[in-house]
Amino acid sequence: MNQINSLEDIFEAFNGLKVLVVGDVMIDSYLWGKTSRISPEAPVPIVNVVKREKRLGGAANVALNVQAMGALPLLCSVIGDDQDGADYLRLMEEKGLPIEGIVQSPERVTTIKHRIIAGAQQLLRVDSEIEHNLTDYEERHLEERYLQLLEQADVVIFEDYDKGVFSKQNIQRFLELANERRVPSVIDPKKKNFLSYVGCTLFKPNLKELKEGLKVDFADENLPAFEAAVEELQQQLQVKQVLVTLSERGVFIADGDEKTYIGAHRRSISDVSGAGDTVISIAALCMALKTSLSFMAGLSNLGGGLVCEHVGVVPVDKQKLYEEAQRIRLFETHEHRIT
Repeated sequence: MNQINSLEDIFEAFNGLKVLVVGDVMIDSYLWGKTSRISPEAPVPIVNVVKREKRLGGAANVALNVQAMGALPLLCSVIGDDQDGADYLRLMEEKGLPIEGIVQSPERVTTIKHRIIAGAQQLLRVDSEIEHNLTDYEERHLEERYLQLLEQADVVIFEDYDKGVFSKQNIQRFLELANERRVPSVIDPKKKNFLSYVGCTLFKPNLKELKEGLKVDFADENLPAFEAAVEELQQQLQVKQVLVTLSERGVFIADGDEKTYIGAHRRSISDVSGAGDTVISIAALCMALKTSLSFMAGLSNLGGGLVCEHVGVVPVDKQKLYEEAQRIRLFETHEHRIT
C-alpha cells in the first residue's frame, strides 16, 4: 500500500480496493407523479404518473456506494428466478456490477419495494418479498459464491435487511471464513440476527436497531444508558469497534473503552433513505485502509449526510464528499493512522 499522507491519498487508495458485499438485495421501484385532487372513491390523492424508475436497493445500493467511491464491489446474494430477478440482473449489468456472486432460485421471489412519490413526498410504499431462511440448496450455492469472492476481497460488508439471506448458522460460517483469511468484517444489522455476529470487526447499528436488538429502552438523550447499551453489545458480540448512527445527532464510535461523539453537519434534508448504506460503504473502505476509527466515523458521517439532500435512494458523490471533507479539514482534525 502506498504511503498515505493526505485526504487525497486516501481517496486515491479507495480506487484500488475490492469490497465483498453479502446480504439481502432488492429493487427500489419509483413511480413519480403529480397530485392536485382527492379521489372521489376514497380519501386518497390521485397521482398522475410522470415517470417510472427502478433502481438497485438493499445490499446492491451498498455496492453502488462502494462503486461510487472508486472501489470494486463484489456482490453476493440470492434472488428469485422471476421477472423481477431478471430486471435486477439487468440493472446490475447496466451499472457495470459483476453478477457472478448472485444465486437465482425458483424457491424465492425477488424483493421489490414500490414507492409512489408526488413532488418531494412519498405517499405510499408497496412491498413484494419473502423472508424465510434459505433452503439447503440455496445456502450451499451462496457459500460457494461467497468463498470465491472472499479470496479477492480487502473487506467484507454484511448487509442484513431481514429478508432471509442470513441465518445464525451462515453468519457464523461466513465470519469464520473471513477471520481465517484476515479480511475485516463490517456489519449493518437488522433485528432478527442482531446478536449473531460474534467475532466481527466493526458493528454498525443505528440507535433504533441498538434498542431493539438488545431489547432495551431509554430516552435518546440519556447518554449513560446509551453508552451502557453499547458496552453490553461489545461484550455479547466480542467486538471492540462499534459505530452507531444517531440520525440528526451524528454518529458515535466506540473503540474498546474509548468513546467519541461526532456531530451531524447542517443539511437540507430531503430523504434519509439509503443514508445507512452510504455510511457502511465508507466505513468499510476506511477499515480496509486501516485509517483511524475517528476519521472513518467522520467521513462516513459526512457521506451519510450528503445523500440525505436527495430524494430517493442514491449513492454518494465522491467528488462532493472529497470537497466537503477538504473544506472542514477532516484529515487534519482527526488523528490518522495507516498501518
